[in-house]
Amino acid sequence: MSHELLSRRSVLSRLGLTLGASLGWRGAAAETPKRVLLRSSWQTVNIGDIAHTPGVLHLLEQHLPEAEITLWPSRIDNGVEDLLLERFPGLRFVKGAEDLKRAFNESDFLLHGSGPSLVAQKDVERWIEATNKPYGVYGITLSRRGSTATTDVSDDAFAKTITILSGARFAYFRDSKSLELAKSGGCKSPVMEFGPDGAFACDLRQDQKATTFLSANGLEEGGFLCCIPRLRYTPYWLIKDLPKDDVKHARNEAMKFHDHDPHLAAIRLVLAETNLKILLCPEDQTQMQVGKELFYDRLTDDERKRVVWRPDYWLTGEALSVYKRSAGLFGNEMHSPIMCIGQGIPAIVCRWSEQTTKGYMWSDIGLGEWLFDFDREEDVMRLPETVLAMAKDPDKARRVAAKGRAFVEQRQRETMALVKKEVG
Repeated sequence: MSHELLSRRSVLSRLGLTLGASLGWRGAAAETPKRVLLRSSWQTVNIGDIAHTPGVLHLLEQHLPEAEITLWPSRIDNGVEDLLLERFPGLRFVKGAEDLKRAFNESDFLLHGSGPSLVAQKDVERWIEATNKPYGVYGITLSRRGSTATTDVSDDAFAKTITILSGARFAYFRDSKSLELAKSGGCKSPVMEFGPDGAFACDLRQDQKATTFLSANGLEEGGFLCCIPRLRYTPYWLIKDLPKDDVKHARNEAMKFHDHDPHLAAIRLVLAETNLKILLCPEDQTQMQVGKELFYDRLTDDERKRVVWRPDYWLTGEALSVYKRSAGLFGNEMHSPIMCIGQGIPAIVCRWSEQTTKGYMWSDIGLGEWLFDFDREEDVMRLPETVLAMAKDPDKARRVAAKGRAFVEQRQRETMALVKKEVG
């Protein structure tokens, strides 16, 4: 936890308050505080899925401090509940049918948080049918891809999603292509705009864990770049009770060298032409072994002396505390770069069609020079030199990151102003 947060909490403690209470999450001060039910927290095996929730909570804390917030999560296991409560000590949770019934009765507004789709569409439908109260959608991707990510959803299913979005008081999409799809699909929400992924605002910290890890591995602040591997499809069958998907596995095997060789080349360039080290780290629980196989094991003994492979998964707070101490990040993931830019840390994104359109948000926020489409060979070829340029000119890289951050923060202010208006 940061010294700033500790100091703030110490002051509040002396005043007999909690941080959450001071923000109205325990019903302080306001005569009749508005109650927001946040539907978020999709899973905990990915630090990006974790980051959505504290990001949106941080924005609500800033822009709707008088509101009472209740989180309706899918998953907050693996230590995530404790991590959220450490940062938001007044936060309430829906845990079971009675809690949900009470939340439906008491809440004035349902806010669907950021995600890869209208993740909780069925729960939004439940809200509509049970309460007839208003709702909004904050920072999602809209796609015709189904849950398997290998086939398109049916016309009827897509039309149903459009109907639900049309009933929202606002529908913010985290990439412009999703916004275009919503409009072309006939969405009629009164407000449809680009709205940044909530994870940009994530400010979780586990500074002590981060500094301990960095010290144990000889990584100095500003002296290393982070690199994150990723296969075309997350092999969830390795970490969840799911059958192996032979089609997805075959695609992963066919593309794994194509999608990681440019990063390996970038790592070698950085090692050869700068004094920086490289940290190979995961965004989800399947990626540690991917990084070892496709990066670490293919390096020479001399190269490995300046490369650290993290063998275990971490939570969002520790990861973000490490990213903030790095010189930048590159790789095949989306939400670690999002969290980096949210803190002003340079970050390069590599995408492909299997990841839907979310990667295009990098162009939307003015960072198109750091977006690489690995379905385009010209982008594959230019990645190593771009990573090297980021490594060699950290001041310029920080300026580019600051430009993206400023755009995101302006949109956060604008979008949350409307959220506040609609909540009342």
